[in-house]
Amino acid sequence: MVSNAHAVDALPDARFVGWAQTFNDYEIAAGRIALARSGNEIMRGYATRMIAEHSEAAELLQKARSEAGVSYAPDPANPPNTAAVLQRLNALQGPEFDTAYANAELASHSNAVDQLGAYSQNGDNGALRRNGALRRYAQAMFPKAKEQLEMAQRMAGGRS
Repeated sequence: MVSNAHAVDALPDARFVGWAQTFNDYEIAAGRIALARSGNEIMRGYATRMIAEHSEAAELLQKARSEAGVSYAPDPANPPNTAAVLQRLNALQGPEFDTAYANAELASHSNAVDQLGAYSQNGDNGALRRNGALRRYAQAMFPKAKEQLEMAQRMAGGRS
């Protein structure tokens, strides 16, 4: 079950953009690895969906970023081990890969629900008081992230 409570504060605008871009890039890359490494049709279906949904999310983020006039800034809230996770996934195959991928998806989407939830409620409030494009992006992506987290929980055997 996904909670609506957010364990994090909303990131500043540029850091939120950095987090969201890294999240989308990671999900696309992990999905591509899953298509190459997993024989499990459930995992492959999930991976295909993640590639499509996060490709669309990346396009929407770019539009929102342009509309808001916000530049990209790396964010320390991004998991520092994103590259390491992708490297590990790329080294695994079959059931071992499936377990690692499900666990990685559970972690990344749990973080996404927190980040998107916090920003959709309290983001876009900086000194410049942006036009709301980034908050609208977060509000649109939040329910998708919750749904993706629920899917990841099912893949991981019901774990939270």
